[in-house]
Amino acid sequence: MGYDSLMSHVVIVGAGPAGASLALLLSSRGVDVTLLERRRDFSREFRGEILMPSGMTALEQMGLGTQLPPVPMHRVQSVDVFMNGARIFGLDPRSFENTQVNAVSQTALLEMLVDQAGAHNTFRFERGASLQGFLMDSSRVVGVRAKLEEGEVEIRADLVVGADGRNSMVRRVFGLKLRHVSPPMDIVWFKVPCPEELDGARVYLGRGHLLFAYRTWDGTLQLGWVILKGTFGDLRSRGIDQWLDEMTKHVSTDLAAHLLAHRSQIGHPFLLDVVSDCVESWCSPGAVVIGDAAHAMSPVGAQGINIALRDSVVAANHLVPLLDGSAVEPEALDAALKQIEAERMREVGPIQSLQARPPKLILSQSWWGEPTRRIFAKLLSSERVRSRAGSQISAFPFGITDVKLEV
Repeated sequence: MGYDSLMSHVVIVGAGPAGASLALLLSSRGVDVTLLERRRDFSREFRGEILMPSGMTALEQMGLGTQLPPVPMHRVQSVDVFMNGARIFGLDPRSFENTQVNAVSQTALLEMLVDQAGAHNTFRFERGASLQGFLMDSSRVVGVRAKLEEGEVEIRADLVVGADGRNSMVRRVFGLKLRHVSPPMDIVWFKVPCPEELDGARVYLGRGHLLFAYRTWDGTLQLGWVILKGTFGDLRSRGIDQWLDEMTKHVSTDLAAHLLAHRSQIGHPFLLDVVSDCVESWCSPGAVVIGDAAHAMSPVGAQGINIALRDSVVAANHLVPLLDGSAVEPEALDAALKQIEAERMREVGPIQSLQARPPKLILSQSWWGEPTRRIFAKLLSSERVRSRAGSQISAFPFGITDVKLEV
């Protein structure tokens, strides 16, 4: 299989939310795009599932509002927050204008994105493609070497986009330095049958633990237990019964009873190394990283998929005018990459800072941790305090900057 060197050719490495949506945006506007995905399908043990209004708006701007119904999803009916097992307040997202929070099958969403992109003859999608290296002209990236089913090929490009996740090879090869944002922690994921009465999401804070549970797109209850890094090994060595018993100490009595009653139905729990970081620079001449490759988001506030979709909208705004089929000016392209970074960091940076705050308080083992958590619970129980903090809280569902597709 051969690839011509096209003047407006973009290679995107990684078909996650950022890569797949950017490929759709570019190819639908006449830009020749090759999307490389290392795996042959989108199945994973767990992918971020929560679509906030900010992410839904991005998809609608892409023209996908009518394409979403076939994608399995569940609309979150309520959000209840607990401290030390006691409910302190609740929210109904439906009571706020333009607020819709959905648990969505990311696997199905990604398949829909690449299927929509496939309607354009400017789009090529290679599953099971492994990145082997980069084509360089002096210090500039001018394409990639990739191993496809047919063998190794060279694909020349004006731009290489690394959207290959938090373990990005693109980022690693170009030595883009990382700064870590959040305290070290892990998260235990697993599913159980969902109680009929639980039709939304719950967040449990306190006693040095953070746990969230929500009815997900397949009707089961998805749980994520955030713990201090390195502490799960001891619990797991005692067996599933003992770590489940430990978990039930940190939730409300009704959920504790449900978990214990369904302990034999717990899906295979797995441990995810929580990473919250950001590269110091998103770009190198001829290459840029977006999505988790640029900034891995903490699970706090369920931001990953939404931020990634918004990255692709901003990237398209800057790239499409430069990749319209005419000769691309390298200096103009590199300037655009820096503009993408600057625009997105106005949102990514503050949201990552907001995400880092709750774990520092909730997971603290210091002597002042529990007294501070009690004060925090009392403050959160006040509607007036929550109202005054509304601008910060609204960053999670709505984002911070005005992201609008302009091309």
